[in-house]
Amino acid sequence: MMKIAVLSGAGVSAESGIKTFRDGNGLWENHDIMEVASPEGFKRNPALVLDFYNQRRRQLQTVTPNSAYIALAELEKYHDVTIITQNVDDLHERAGSTDVIHLHGELLKARSTVDETLILEWKDDLNIGDCCENNHQLRPHIVWFGEMVPMIEVAAEIIEDADAIIIVGTSMQVYPAAGLIQYAKPDAQVYFIDPNPSINPNKKITVYAEKASTGVPKVVEILAGMS
Repeated sequence: MMKIAVLSGAGVSAESGIKTFRDGNGLWENHDIMEVASPEGFKRNPALVLDFYNQRRRQLQTVTPNSAYIALAELEKYHDVTIITQNVDDLHERAGSTDVIHLHGELLKARSTVDETLILEWKDDLNIGDCCENNHQLRPHIVWFGEMVPMIEVAAEIIEDADAIIIVGTSMQVYPAAGLIQYAKPDAQVYFIDPNPSINPNKKITVYAEKASTGVPKVVEILAGMS
């Protein structure tokens, strides 16, 4: 049984209908990113930020996992698989993956604005006046710009230990997540799936220039045969 790490990004969830991080004009739902995804934005206009994530939460409940998610969950039948995702949705879990690390937080959770370790499951709208048990306002459990990525060290350890790495739905250009691949073992095989790949294939890297829903099942079939 191999240890396999999967680095997933917005390209996978986009195929299920999740709106991607930002439009070509640099805006996110007609908002400047810093208005809705930074501590400063939340301090200036918490109602706007909460409404923005309420809309994301509602949309998430209208979509389902695509074939890439299903295939990655199936891979657990053959190998020890850990998903390291930059996505904040729960599509990996819904597809059946049991070991998922969310680098950028989770849309279906909320946390205290004072105690960041006080985290609650939250599937409905989150509004001003919704408080934790200590009577502090709740905020989305999302890693905003300028905030630390608490799970990055755990993710690095998983990459270090992996026999094979699947990169899908992410260009691996955004840090700190982009730096994770540097922790891979010299003999780890890397499978990179992207319609417009930003890296070239070599002896260590196999590139699939296609979308996640078709490329991931192909890679999973190969790895399943290595059990």
